[in-house]
Amino acid sequence: MKSTSPEDFWSNENKAREFAERAPDLRLQALAAACPAPAVTRVLDIGCAGGRNTVFLAEAGFDVRAIDFAGPMVRTTRARLQPILGEEAAADRVRKRRMNDLSEWDDNAFDWILALGIYQQAQSEDEWNVALDETARVLKPGGLVLVANFGPGTGSRDNPPSLVPGSRFLYTGFHFGNSCHLTAEQLDGEFARRGFQTENETATVRKETETGARETVNALYRKSSSAS
Repeated sequence: MKSTSPEDFWSNENKAREFAERAPDLRLQALAAACPAPAVTRVLDIGCAGGRNTVFLAEAGFDVRAIDFAGPMVRTTRARLQPILGEEAAADRVRKRRMNDLSEWDDNAFDWILALGIYQQAQSEDEWNVALDETARVLKPGGLVLVANFGPGTGSRDNPPSLVPGSRFLYTGFHFGNSCHLTAEQLDGEFARRGFQTENETATVRKETETGARETVNALYRKSSSAS
């Protein structure tokens, strides 16, 4: 299997257009519909891809910011935000950043964080830990983080991924690098030790594909009101 770096894999204009055409996340739509004050609800979309969720939130009046490490994803999201927010605001609100470096924001800066298919892209457990630590740092006490992450049942049928020796959940064997695949119990545990509680039961969804299967763990966590 020919491998490439995650940056090269995702830095693709066609992928950016593909993600841009997707509908907003259904769980996010439900959260947004129930929010009493979008204008004062500050949201960070980590790994915004083509902006499907960022644009939805901006149109709904939320105070949204977004990051992605791939240039085409950033450019596509900015372009889609320009008719809503203007060119200057779109450029300011969408930044080329990695999930493990949120240093431009102060502690407790956001009410909500979106991390949909993002944390799994960590190439090591160290990168994973820093990314979750940064999420916890910039989220306000009582804030929500909406997560979707691959489970260990994800992979090719003919060439299944293998757990990296000594790792708890880092798998190798993907053409885009390593991937962090956690069970629902593991994911809940990772957030619990950072001061989060499950807002509702974490669910695992499995979908068969032509080459294997995709298993997604969907979760919503609330940061403890006593967490700093």
